[in-house]
Amino acid sequence: MTQIRAWKFQKAGEPFSFAESAMPKPAPGEVLVRVAGCGVCHTDLGYVYDSVRTVKPLPLTLGHEISGFVEEVGAGAKEWMGKAVIIPAILPCGECDLCKKGRRSICRRQKMPGNHIDGGFASHIVVPSRFLCAVHVRNENEHFGDSGVTLKELSVVADAVTTPYMAIKRSGLAKGDLAIFVGVGGIGGFGVQLAAALGATVVAVDISDKRLQFMKEHGAEAIFNSKEINGKELRRAIGAFAAERKLPSYEWKIFETSGSAAGQELAFGLLTFGAHLAVVGYTMEQPALRLSNLMAYDAQASGNWGCDPVYYREVLDLVKSGKIKLAPFVELHPLNQINEIFNWAHHKKLERRAVLIPEK
Repeated sequence: MTQIRAWKFQKAGEPFSFAESAMPKPAPGEVLVRVAGCGVCHTDLGYVYDSVRTVKPLPLTLGHEISGFVEEVGAGAKEWMGKAVIIPAILPCGECDLCKKGRRSICRRQKMPGNHIDGGFASHIVVPSRFLCAVHVRNENEHFGDSGVTLKELSVVADAVTTPYMAIKRSGLAKGDLAIFVGVGGIGGFGVQLAAALGATVVAVDISDKRLQFMKEHGAEAIFNSKEINGKELRRAIGAFAAERKLPSYEWKIFETSGSAAGQELAFGLLTFGAHLAVVGYTMEQPALRLSNLMAYDAQASGNWGCDPVYYREVLDLVKSGKIKLAPFVELHPLNQINEIFNWAHHKKLERRAVLIPEK
């Protein structure tokens, strides 16, 4: 193949357009990756439908949940030739003061595919080789350990799985803690699995009975539909569940993974003494919150921009062992159906997270 085949985002609200361009040569420290799969993320929908701005001016190839095979390397990156990889959604420079302090996620020279540079809704992508995550499979059809999935499905590790993992790490969650996830579609579903795998007792909150029942099978020990029980009543119900399980009424780990103002207000309302609130979902809406609750409860609130690439291996190990399930949560579609898939995702007609597969 001598050209990159890509689907370009031209303007908010407009369909993607197909484009071909000359295959670039990777510069020193870069690699050319043939895309195996690229996940459709809530952030991508924000660019297309909610006028969230990209760093790189349009037109732009979106997509930041990418897996594939390295087909060409630049100087200094020869060790990556031929390897299967996951491309981290956030690629820090690794050299600036922030990176040296361990704050790689806020590196001011970072490159995010589909935001700072062209992304993965294409046949190929050129990215820096630093921080790539190797996947030990020989071809696109080989199952990864006991995961039951291939490199295509592993693309969602780049954001949907690692981002809630970073939030969990930041929260200090430990075995025996109570973890509450508000919104269990997309990243919340993986967050529930991760917290359960790490020994927490997990409560799932959502507006969909179907999603809640599904999460009962994948790590949630208690479920609540916030259309039926909300506010102080929900807080009391979770407190009663905690007491029943002999868990404390304080230091809850609360994860807002709905990416909605209603979800953020609900999650904030669950604060208790010493609680940690992790804001993982993103919305352009502005919730109404009384920030003084943080002071009154001596609680903490934090957000995380993606995941530090140094934690990808820990997540992959959980997937490889089968402790984190991907197959029930993703579905594969041809990349040339991108406009239809985005429309379905926007109108919440997809049951699972879509992964787009470039045509050969």
